[in-house]
Amino acid sequence: MKRPSEERGSAERSSANVRPVSFEIEKKLPDSLARAGVLKTPHGDIQTPAFIAVATKATTKGLGSFMYPQMGVQAVIANAYHLYLMPGEKIVEHAGGVGKFMSWDGPTMTDSGGFQVFSLGEGFGKKVSKVLITEEPREPAIAVWDDDIATSHGKLAVVDDEGVTFTSHANGSLHRFTPERSMEIQHALGADIIFAFDECTSPAADHVYQKEAMERTHSWAKRSLEAHRRIEYENLKASLPFEVPQGRRRGIYGIVQGGRFEDLRLESARTLAEMDFDGYGIGGSFSKEDILGILEKVNRELPEEKPRHLLGIGEPEDLFIGVAAGIDTFDCVLPTRNGRNGTVYTFSGKTSIELAEFSEDLRPIDPDCDCFVCKQYSRSYIRHLFKSGEMLAGVLASAHNMRFLTRLTENIRQSILDGNFEEYRNEFLARYQK
Repeated sequence: MKRPSEERGSAERSSANVRPVSFEIEKKLPDSLARAGVLKTPHGDIQTPAFIAVATKATTKGLGSFMYPQMGVQAVIANAYHLYLMPGEKIVEHAGGVGKFMSWDGPTMTDSGGFQVFSLGEGFGKKVSKVLITEEPREPAIAVWDDDIATSHGKLAVVDDEGVTFTSHANGSLHRFTPERSMEIQHALGADIIFAFDECTSPAADHVYQKEAMERTHSWAKRSLEAHRRIEYENLKASLPFEVPQGRRRGIYGIVQGGRFEDLRLESARTLAEMDFDGYGIGGSFSKEDILGILEKVNRELPEEKPRHLLGIGEPEDLFIGVAAGIDTFDCVLPTRNGRNGTVYTFSGKTSIELAEFSEDLRPIDPDCDCFVCKQYSRSYIRHLFKSGEMLAGVLASAHNMRFLTRLTENIRQSILDGNFEEYRNEFLARYQK
C-alpha cells in the first residue's frame, strides 16, 4: 500500500506527463523572433499569432458568442475580478465554467484581476493606462480611483506582501485577494488557461517601486503555481482510479513585470523562466518608444517552447511589434471600446464613422474587409445609426473592428508561414499609417 506522499508523487507525475496546455512551433523566421504555431488547449487549438477577444464579464461587449465564428475569434479571455464580484465564481462553476456559461465551446482564458484591484501605485487621482504618456511623480500605493476608472475598477486598493484588500466598484464592499484565493477563483471559473496573481503597476512608477512590485509578483507567482498544483492534485486524487477529464484541467501562465525598466524586465523573465509555468504573460506597462526592444530581450530569456501572451495591448501597429518580438497571442479591449465610440479600423487607417463625409457614402466601412458588417451595411447606414443613438451602431462597428484584428493576425501568421513577414508588415503599415 502506497503512503500518501508516494500516491501524491505518482499522481503529480502522471498529471505532469500530459499537460493540459502545450505549444507547437510550426515555423520560425531566421532573423526575427516571429513565429507561427499552434497553442493546444482542452477546448481546441489556437492558430498563432492570434488576437484573443476580451470577454471581461463573460461577454464581449455588444457581441454574442454566436458571432465569434463569423468574426474569426478563436478564444476569449475573461476577468476573475469581475466574475468573482458578479455573478460569483460558484455560479459560473455550477454552469460548467465560463465557456459554457457564455455558450462558447472554444478555448478560454481568465486574467487574475490584478489590474482591476491594484492601486497601480501612481493611480492616486489620475487616469491610468498601460502606456506611459508623461513622467509624473510617484504617489502613495493607495489609490482612490477617478470617475473614469471607478466605473470598472476597485475604488480603493491596499497592497501588502500577502495580497491586496480592495473595495468593490459595484457596492463598496470590502474584499481580499491572495495568490491562493485567485487560484481558487480561477479554477472555479474553469478556463483552459489561468494567470498567476501579479501586481500591475503604473507606467509612471519609478524604479524603486517597480522593483518592489516585481519582487512581490515573483513571490506571488511561486505561491500561485503551488496553489494551482495543489488544486490540480486534489482534483486528480478525487477522480482516482479514473483520470481527470482534460476539460477540467487548467494551464497556468506566469506574468513578467518590471514596467519600462529593461533591467527589471530581464530579471523578471529570468526568475519566472525557472518556474515550470505552461506559458508566460507579459504584463504591466511600457513606453511606446521602448516596447519593442524590451519585448525582444524578455522573450529571449523565456523558454522558447512555451507560448507568450501580451496582456492588454493590441492595436494594429502593436501586433506587428509584438509578433516581431516573439509574442504569440494578444488581448485588448480597444476593438469594442473604439467601436462603441464610432471609431473603426480600415486598411487605410482608423477613422470616425460619424464624420459628415460618410453621410451619403454607400460603400462598406472597408471595401477590403471580409466581415459580415462590410458585406451587408454601408458607411451611410452605420453613421445614421450612431447619429440616431441606436444600439445596433456600436454592435456593428465593434464586430467589424474585431474581425479586422483577427484577420490581421491571420494574415500575419500566413506571412510567417510564407516567409514574407517583413514585406507584409511594411506594406500594411505604409497604407495604414499614411
